[in-house]
Amino acid sequence: MDPDFPVRREPVPAGPSGGPRRWQGGLAALVCGLLVLAVIWGAGRVAERWALADLRRSAETTLGLQVGALRAEMQRQSALPLALAADPEIAALLAPAPSPAAGLAERVNGRLAQVAAATGAAVIYVVAADGVTVAASNAGEARSFIGQNYAFRPYFRKALTEGSGSQFALGTISGRPGLYLTRRLPDARGVVVVKIEFDAVEEAWRTGREVAFVSDPRGIVLVASNPDWRFRSLRPVASEERARIRESLEFGDAPLSAVPIHPVEGSPDLVRVGNGALPARPALLLGAPIPGTDWQLQTLTPVGAAVDRERLQAQIIALLGAGLAGFGLAALANRRARVRARLAQAAAQRAELEARVRERTRALSDANRQLRDEVEERRRSEAERERLGRELAQAERLAALGQFAASMAHEINQPLAAIRSYADNTAILMRRGRVEDAAENVSAIGRLTERIGTLTRQLKGFARRASGRREPVRIAEILRNSLELVEARARESGIALEMDSPAPDLAVLGDGPRLEQVLVNLLQNALDAVGGRPAPRVGVTVTDLGASVAIAVGDNGPGIAEANRAQIFDAFFTTKPDGLGLGLAIARGIVEDCGGHLTVSEGEAGGSVFRMELARAPVQAAGARTETMA
Repeated sequence: MDPDFPVRREPVPAGPSGGPRRWQGGLAALVCGLLVLAVIWGAGRVAERWALADLRRSAETTLGLQVGALRAEMQRQSALPLALAADPEIAALLAPAPSPAAGLAERVNGRLAQVAAATGAAVIYVVAADGVTVAASNAGEARSFIGQNYAFRPYFRKALTEGSGSQFALGTISGRPGLYLTRRLPDARGVVVVKIEFDAVEEAWRTGREVAFVSDPRGIVLVASNPDWRFRSLRPVASEERARIRESLEFGDAPLSAVPIHPVEGSPDLVRVGNGALPARPALLLGAPIPGTDWQLQTLTPVGAAVDRERLQAQIIALLGAGLAGFGLAALANRRARVRARLAQAAAQRAELEARVRERTRALSDANRQLRDEVEERRRSEAERERLGRELAQAERLAALGQFAASMAHEINQPLAAIRSYADNTAILMRRGRVEDAAENVSAIGRLTERIGTLTRQLKGFARRASGRREPVRIAEILRNSLELVEARARESGIALEMDSPAPDLAVLGDGPRLEQVLVNLLQNALDAVGGRPAPRVGVTVTDLGASVAIAVGDNGPGIAEANRAQIFDAFFTTKPDGLGLGLAIARGIVEDCGGHLTVSEGEAGGSVFRMELARAPVQAAGARTETMA
């Protein structure tokens, strides 16, 4: 008892026998005792159900394995009669005339003995159409089947009429039970019989704790781990059926008495098994059909020891739990007074805690409001940063546009110089009266003027990011127009310029002027790379790949370092002292706009090779475009 919270004690009036409190205490003890007994009984019942469920699952697994093993043993022998029925020597042994060859019967007997030893069959024998055995695997034994008449056996009669048969019966000569499998010989000359005995199966069953047995549709036990149960019945056998069994000597003189299995009321799979003079023991009865037969394999799993053990354990645990619960209730009752005494103190602490929580909640609300303000400020800053980024990107774009314009000026100077040269030559040709040559020069001037117009349009297209066209363009036109712009420079610099002559109808999909710009840029870079080197050479090759066409520009210059190839197509990256770093970036963009790709690699003899691969255009489409241009 807590001294800080004294409990007020009320006087209890005395009585002649201790007052009503003693009576109430005795009643409480009686109720508690009954509750403990009920808990122990209920725990035992629950444990019994759980134990039976575990035994049932285990027994079902064992039953499945035993069915599979028995089925495998029967299947191993099922094909043997069919194979022996097709043996020509067995058929010859039963031939009506002439008489069998000398030694044939001995050979057949020997072969049947070998087959029986190899397959594990108990005995194999051949029965003529009149029911008399003419060959057997046990021909050399004292109790040989040769000469015995089995015409009364149902398996023999069924095989002669239906072609095959089977019967489980007791051997009239051997006195051993087994399954007889039969097959009719060709022309109904006789029957081949294979007898299977289940001694090994029964011996394997005896090693387990379960009692296993096989019964036929009549409820007669055929195979059993307990030999005393063989040829006993699970249910009464009708007198007519008993007479038929006696007549066919199916089970000898077995009395067909009932097996000592007695059902337990209220439990469909629980039975009590008699054990002679000893008390009947409880068991779990499970059954399963054997595939391919009309037999039923059943097992009896003892449940007494397992259930008693689980029940006892559960009751002990329940008793301990009830004792612990009683101890806990006593301790709880002892603490109730202390709990009541501390309620006031807990209420005061709770009020103080609530006040602190309100204060903390107010502080968190202020911090949350401040955080939202900071988030809003961050959002405004992010929006401002994005706006400045767009302005910076626009500034960089304008700067790139200026550099690109400078590059375009360099590109335009080439056709302007060519125009000047063509104009001077035209004046000279006109004075000499060579009008046709002068007209060709004027046409060349027109093409170069169109080229300058195309470059200026591409400059505007770069400013507004316009996408290139994709139409059939002949490779020969691209090479010819590009060569006009760089041929004069190559000739002045003494550089050998080699160019393939592609097929006239070979065409690709793309924008012709922009592809010419790419090829001119690649040729200008190649001329720059071989300038000042001994025996400078620049070559252009065209390769037809079927679905695509590759145009490669190679040189014998110093090549491009491995470290620079990864960024050679990046904007503003250049290896030239006075370069802008935009040519190859623009070239790759043009090629990709046309649906192709541009790559760089090292040449086989040194230098660099820039390879432009584009989709090939159909021949008809390319021809149609040429006619339109004409």
